[in-house]
Amino acid sequence: MNPVNPVAPQDSNVLTETIVPTELQNIEINLLLEGLYQMYGYDFRGYVRASLTRRVLNRMKAERLPSITALLEKVLHDQAYLERLLNDLSIRMTEMYRDPTFFAAFRNQVVPLLRELPEIRIWHAGCATGEEVYSMAILMLEEGLAKKTTIYATDINEKALSAAQKGAFPLKKMQQYTKNYLKSGGKKAFSEYYTTDHQFAYFSPKLEENLIFAQHNLVADRSFNEFHVILCRNVMIYFDNDLQQKVHGLFYDSLAEGGFIGLGSKESILFMPKGKQYMEFNPHERIYRKA
Repeated sequence: MNPVNPVAPQDSNVLTETIVPTELQNIEINLLLEGLYQMYGYDFRGYVRASLTRRVLNRMKAERLPSITALLEKVLHDQAYLERLLNDLSIRMTEMYRDPTFFAAFRNQVVPLLRELPEIRIWHAGCATGEEVYSMAILMLEEGLAKKTTIYATDINEKALSAAQKGAFPLKKMQQYTKNYLKSGGKKAFSEYYTTDHQFAYFSPKLEENLIFAQHNLVADRSFNEFHVILCRNVMIYFDNDLQQKVHGLFYDSLAEGGFIGLGSKESILFMPKGKQYMEFNPHERIYRKA
């Protein structure tokens, strides 16, 4: 059995919430996590406990079950319960050009250095439903680098990957995405990149020509290529310190010398064992370069 670790929920409220489960609930949650790992290989044991506890308790209440132990019993014997719980634990909240200043810095400071390379490999680790993947695809297209760029987009959640591959996002979100795009330094009318119906915006198939979507487990799987850029933004804030160290070790082994890693606004690499092996390329935007 291959243990896996779903991508962390992208929910800023998690960091500020204080969850104080009872002693019995702590025991039950430990049993639930061990059951998920032993039975199905899903490994949530290295997650920050407050976020995970809140989601487990919410699922227990939604299912009208009296205890976490009752939820575990259902999860072990009923695939439908498992799928609903996994969906709760891997909630994906993201957007195109999230943190526009990050993408502006990438465009203005990192891209000029990438131009010197004969080919460019970018890894979006924990890509969720793909909003930032398409953001990067558009950016590289506008910078004239699309033809020599391959973007690898990975996630453990198959449903998220399936949604990402479709390149279809709710039409109601396009106004905010357009604002983000312009703030990030976008060079065209954002609407040129998609068509619409009454419900969705469908991004141009030409953007998918350099995209490779694949399932990948940040906890158990090894490096699968050497990359010039790795982006893993707002994921590891939901991992405990040991799991963060493990994942950062994977990224270090996967990054080419002189390559760049981009993290979320609340994340840092400096306190990790490999932190001294990076230079702070743009510390404000959490962009680091492998020495």
